[in-house]
Amino acid sequence: MLWLAWLSGNMTMWMHEVTAAWRMTQLTESPVWVAWVQAAGTLPLFVLGLASGALADLLNRRRFLAAAQAWIAVVAAALALLAGADALSPPTLLLLCLLNGVGLAFRFPVFSALVPDLVARRQLSAALTLNALAINLTRVLGPIVAGIVLAWQGSAAVFALNAVLSVMAGVLIWRAPIAAHAPPTERTRLLQAMRDGVGHALASPILRAVLLRAFVFFAQAVALVALLPVLAKGLGANAATYTALLAAMGAGAVLAAMALPRLPALAARNRTLDVGVWLHAMATVAAVWAPSAWTLAPALALSGAVWLCVANTLTMTAQLVLPDQLRARGMAIYQMSIMGGHAGGAVLWGAVARWTSLATALMVSAAVSVLLLLWTRGVNIEEPPSRTSAPQ
Repeated sequence: MLWLAWLSGNMTMWMHEVTAAWRMTQLTESPVWVAWVQAAGTLPLFVLGLASGALADLLNRRRFLAAAQAWIAVVAAALALLAGADALSPPTLLLLCLLNGVGLAFRFPVFSALVPDLVARRQLSAALTLNALAINLTRVLGPIVAGIVLAWQGSAAVFALNAVLSVMAGVLIWRAPIAAHAPPTERTRLLQAMRDGVGHALASPILRAVLLRAFVFFAQAVALVALLPVLAKGLGANAATYTALLAAMGAGAVLAAMALPRLPALAARNRTLDVGVWLHAMATVAAVWAPSAWTLAPALALSGAVWLCVANTLTMTAQLVLPDQLRARGMAIYQMSIMGGHAGGAVLWGAVARWTSLATALMVSAAVSVLLLLWTRGVNIEEPPSRTSAPQ
């Protein structure tokens, strides 16, 4: 039931992202505004992530997760009403994307904390891959459904459908037979809980390495995603073609998720990250030189596959080194590193595209990723052999 709730919730996430980004291209041609849609959705996860993780460790996790899903449903309903009344402006759309990101900020850490409680340690990698598969299945289905509804009824209908799916996810969460989370016996203040989480992250060499490599990778990799609406529009894509391009990215991730269990070489986590940086840089360069939307699709599929492999490797490493009592806070800090890279990178590359050109911004992001790889290659996320008791 939780996996179905995760599937429904992520369906709304991708449908919102597709529809909001495409609606922004209709409201303005500025690449800065379009890139800010990506930043607005991820910035709250960076700003509020630690507080969310602390609350998830201190409060009833089921209720907390259901409340977060209800928040997302309310924001989707507001977007549907304003879009239907043709009352959306770039600032209003951006504000509502920001509020949607607040709901995601409260949803991600608590769900991440629940997963290790439901499976044995030896099954954790498979469970995380299954969750990643859900994200990327919806990354394919979400844009397709959004594209069909966009072409048929417009953006207001997509946002209304998001509200319905969010309510469905909330009901599944509320009815799922999850063992009650036992809050700490001692009364812990929120700020103290947050300090404890940060203190553990700073004291763990592997977690510090995961946080650095996650921030660096996603800060440059987000350039292709954040600027994709502008890139697609420049190739003459309509709403249907744009959603097909996003579906291609999701399809690459789904194929990677299916192949992961059959690739034992990926146990070398540092090597996975290094190869991922090179492949994503290649995908970005190929996207710049693509002469049409259809030749752009394979580059996006490669990008999606790399994104899945890197994210799954980093997430599994973080989950394995976190103690149960600090897991939600630790995963919140991990999500903050990803979303901080997302938000900062989206703003940076959007500004570079405005000052120079779209092609220059993407090419520079690819070059910077390789330079940053040289800087971070000595940052090790591998566990010492004595601590690696489960097969990876």
